[in-house]
Amino acid sequence: MKLTWHTIVLTLVCGFACHCVLADDAAQKQKKTVRKSVKLPGLVIDIERCCVDLEAIVCLDNGLLELVACTQGSKEHESIVAVSARAMHIHTALLLLGADDGHPAIRKQVGGREKQWVSIPPQGDVVEVFLVTTTRGGKSVERPVSDFIIRSSQRVDEVDGAVITAPEQNRKPGDVKNDRFSHTFVFAGSHLRDNGSGPRQYLADLSGNVISIATFGDELLCLPFRETQQDNALMWRVKPESLPKVGTKMTLRLRPRLKKTERGDAGTTSADSYSDYAEERTKTSGTNQ
Repeated sequence: MKLTWHTIVLTLVCGFACHCVLADDAAQKQKKTVRKSVKLPGLVIDIERCCVDLEAIVCLDNGLLELVACTQGSKEHESIVAVSARAMHIHTALLLLGADDGHPAIRKQVGGREKQWVSIPPQGDVVEVFLVTTTRGGKSVERPVSDFIIRSSQRVDEVDGAVITAPEQNRKPGDVKNDRFSHTFVFAGSHLRDNGSGPRQYLADLSGNVISIATFGDELLCLPFRETQQDNALMWRVKPESLPKVGTKMTLRLRPRLKKTERGDAGTTSADSYSDYAEERTKTSGTNQ
């Protein structure tokens, strides 16, 4: 998986090398690098702030949720926002900022003669998710996605999509911890699937599952545990009157929570070397075609 993603990052870097700021001479390279934003279709990698800003549109301002974000033309009926960027490009952007991907929740067979299936929780670096709203005065305000989601007494059936009302809630009244939705997710990284003689397919691009609440098994970002209908895990809805009307453009911001050792003593990330990396690959790409 890692080697495959290194290849994907390499391909995208070469394709978008024109967005990099290259040093004019060796003396300039020795100076402190000026961190610039890097643009991919539908997103901006803000290296200085260590975040990825996604172009998004509000697609649901009231109703039950299975996802926080989906790709356009996929699951707008159960997501807060739809993003125009490809899920694979979002994955690449997080890698460039130094985040490590893992895997979504899976079921695995273990044991000797008496084999049994066990649930393996999702793994990957932590990514904080925010929506950037605009005040009446035109000021941009970053708010955790948890501000827009509340508990529900109903859920959407995972099979046929029917709305089911829970007979009871498996939590004590006033249990704030269970009532509060999280704004931190796991960089699960979806999966790559073989496609015969063609290029491998990134499953989140096919399903549209960018940031999921329910466990689909192919999501890019997910909650840090398996979310199923047991224990009312899927019972979340849009907080009434918390979002602008459907069709409003917003920014969905992803900020990986990097370890200090990954950022280095000077607070740098792997994206800081993006320009030098792209320059080197641009020089050699002609001989590899």
